[in-house]
This record gives sequence, C-alpha cells and structure tokens, in this order.
Amino acid sequence: MEPLSIIFMGTPHFAVPSLEILIEFGYQVVAVVTAPDKPQGRGRKLVPSPVKECAQKHGIPLLQPTNLKSAEFISELLAYNANLQVVVAFRMLPEVVWNMPAKGTFNLHASLLPKYRGAAPVHWAVINGEKETGVTTFFLKHEIDTGNIILQEPEPIHQQDTTGSLTARLMTSGAKLVLKTVQTIERDDYQLILQDLNAELPKAPKLFKEHCLIDWDQDAAKIVNFVRGLNPFPTAWTEVGGIIYKIYLAEAIDKTKFQADNPGEYKTDGYSYLHFKSRDGVVSVKELQAPGKRKMSIEEFLRGNKL
Repeated sequence: MEPLSIIFMGTPHFAVPSLEILIEFGYQVVAVVTAPDKPQGRGRKLVPSPVKECAQKHGIPLLQPTNLKSAEFISELLAYNANLQVVVAFRMLPEVVWNMPAKGTFNLHASLLPKYRGAAPVHWAVINGEKETGVTTFFLKHEIDTGNIILQEPEPIHQQDTTGSLTARLMTSGAKLVLKTVQTIERDDYQLILQDLNAELPKAPKLFKEHCLIDWDQDAAKIVNFVRGLNPFPTAWTEVGGIIYKIYLAEAIDKTKFQADNPGEYKTDGYSYLHFKSRDGVVSVKELQAPGKRKMSIEEFLRGNKL
C-alpha cells in the first residue's frame, strides 16, 4: 500500500474530531488549511478557528488563504506533495485544488446524500421532522454535494433532538466515518455509489434570520420541529408587543388548554406558561430569550418580565 500524505481542510468545531482521529491513528497530516483568524468581541481581537488551534497543538503546518485560487496558495499546496485531501466543514474548493492529489479529495457531509444537499443539512432534517439522517463521505466534483459516495453511516433523530444535540452526535460519527474512509482509500478497497442527480429530494439551503420567523398558522407539530431545528442557531423567533423573542424550546400541548380564534394569539398566567394558538392546536413555549437578556426557561422569564 502506498503511504498516505494528507492535507486536511476545515474550520469550525465540527471538523476538529475528524482531524484528531486521523492524528490519533498515526496518519501523516502534512498540512492543515483553515480560515483566516476573525476579529471577535468588543476589542475586535483576532481569534483563530478551532481547527487552527488543533493543528497548532499538534505542530502541524498551517495555511490560511484568503483566496483559494491564488497562485501563491496553489504553489504552497503543491509543495506538500499530498496524495489525499480531506475536507470537513470548509469552503467550496476550486477544481485546481480538489483535483490536485492523486487519490482525490473527499468531503464529509452531515446527511445521507443525495438528501439534504446544501449548507444546513442538520437544520433541515430536524425542521422537516425526519426520523433519520447520517453522515456521508464523497469525492468532490464541480456541482456541490453531488460527487460519488464512498461511505455512509445512518444516525437516528430522536423526538427531543435539537440541531445542537444532533450535530454533536454527527460530529463524533462523522469523525469515525472519516477514519474509515481514509482506511478504505489506503487499501484501495471501496466501490463508489453514483448519486441520483434527478431525484426530487429535500435540499438544505443556508438559513438566514428572515427565514426563522415562526408562522403560527401551521400545525403545532410542524412549529415544534421548526423551533428544534433552529436551536441553538440561528434560532426561531416571534414578535410579541413589538418585541422580538428568540424561541429555543416549545412543545405541542392539549388544545383544550387554550381556545382562540386566530393563529398567533397567546395566553399566559404571568407565572408558569406561555401558550400560542397554532393552526390545529396549541404550542407551549418552554425556553426563550428577550433582547439583551440571557436564555431562560419560561418560568424564570415570567418571574422577572411581563408580556
């Protein structure tokens, strides 16, 4: 077997376990590519990405290009003479980059492709009330998330899962799948699966604040899934009395507990509950955040605030 020489590309916390597991199992990661440091906080101090911190801990050379097509960056990549590139939660790569190594470039995606191609696969799987998702490794090609599949691993979605809790599990299972994929490539022991590019399957486009407004004129179960799917970020929100509240947790309850004519009407005793009328029933808010305040349970919030 030809020894592997790997360049790893990633930026957020989600990518760190994948890098760690390759190092743990003795693979030669010759360089790490990650995003440039970003200014954060009041002082706008430059903060490194989680992947950069991991690479520095292990003494791995770092590249932080602002332009992935620049001649300087391409020359630096070529100089490492890597024969495999592993991509986890990174930017779209130009062909000159993903087509560089002899054994290819593969990506880890947090869905069971071809379902949920796009930037927010975990969010949309929860929002849509799916019972199962998973992780997929595939070789990169021109169209986003359409390359030939190498391996997949399913993951159940539990009724109480949020995007945060599900992402935490996929981060771990994804790292294991990255390791397994590298091992199969090393042995040259895999059969690629072509994705069906014509199937009408759910997509996973990026979510922005304007997409996160709760539409109370929907079934209660759908609203609850919407809230779960946007927790912890970018977070579902609603407006009460001209004030925008972020809603982190909610549940559908017995509709006899609140009779109202119009979806979006709410009722509270001022102490223990906040109920909203939905299309078919009632949604009880369990955790929320007011502007300038921290996240609170509804009981804690109502003790110090009035609606």
